[in-house]
Amino acid sequence: MELEVGDIILCTVDKIVGTTVFVNLDNTQEQGFISLSEIAPGRIRNIRDYVVPKKTIVCKVLKISGKTIELSLRRVTPKEQKELKERKKQEKSYTSILKGILKEKTSEILIEINKIKSAYLFLEEAKENPKELEKIVGKEDSKKILDILNSQKQKKAILTKILYIHTKQPNGLNLIKELLKDLKDVEIKYISAGKYSFKLEAMDLKKADHQLKEIVEELEKKAKKQNIELTLK
Repeated sequence: MELEVGDIILCTVDKIVGTTVFVNLDNTQEQGFISLSEIAPGRIRNIRDYVVPKKTIVCKVLKISGKTIELSLRRVTPKEQKELKERKKQEKSYTSILKGILKEKTSEILIEINKIKSAYLFLEEAKENPKELEKIVGKEDSKKILDILNSQKQKKAILTKILYIHTKQPNGLNLIKELLKDLKDVEIKYISAGKYSFKLEAMDLKKADHQLKEIVEELEKKAKKQNIELTLK
């Protein structure tokens, strides 16, 4: 499965060596590590108060260097944990659909899929482009799987971020209104002085996050020309 920095992934603690925790990454043959400073904020008296072998934890990918994957436990927010659990729940449902169509071949097929990406993301993308799924399961089974997936009513994922916008320009309010007026696919709400919420709805949380980052990057380019500061939280 191809990982990217910032991904939230389920891990199982393998072993603790000194102040380093080694974990097995969910649905992969890969292993990552968590340094002591990334276990929890503040001083840690006993690392085993937070992690023990065989415990399942949710981690964030900090750095990928070749086969070395550095992870963090403390940087995962409650919201990110909830989103991962929802995705895993949906993935379980998708796996049941595969079992209904593929029968005894399911385990073998899932291994092939997980070499590419998680079953959830793979099947979500297959709805738009079934070619990869067809290569693995054949056209006939691919059509059966997608017919069931597309007939399901899916709950949209909602991604919300806080954006801080500041400027010392005398006409700052008008500049900010002008900056935000042409934005599409995103709901903007004023919270308080310089604080705005950005909400984006999508079927795929990862794509929504990428889309929102692109929107903010474009805003930053425009804001810089007007001496407006933007900070995404």
